[in-house]
Amino acid sequence: MHIPSIRSMLAVALLAAAVPGVALAQMDKAERELERGAMPDTTPQQRYNTAIREAGGGMKVGLAECKAMQASERKGCEREVRERYQADMAAAGEMLRNPEARPVNETGGPIRSTETVIKP
Repeated sequence: MHIPSIRSMLAVALLAAAVPGVALAQMDKAERELERGAMPDTTPQQRYNTAIREAGGGMKVGLAECKAMQASERKGCEREVRERYQADMAAAGEMLRNPEARPVNETGGPIRSTETVIKP
């Protein structure tokens, strides 16, 4: 693992101070990503793109959880994570091929809404 030296961290800090537009551009990008995430996917391509990002993120989190397990359990856990990833990628491909295909939740039912509703 590479640990940055104080000199390199100082250089980055000085560069960021000298070029405030770079930090501002990064903030704008993050804000655009948040705004994009707040809008529902309406086209098959949008659903596919979201599904593959979710599949990759799920695999990354799953493999990290497997690393915390005992060595005897780790291989099985990693195999399950990879199998889930393959299934998620197949579902993503179906969303691209079939305009009527939609994501499903953990229990297998279609997702009706991603909006959080607080009931009184």
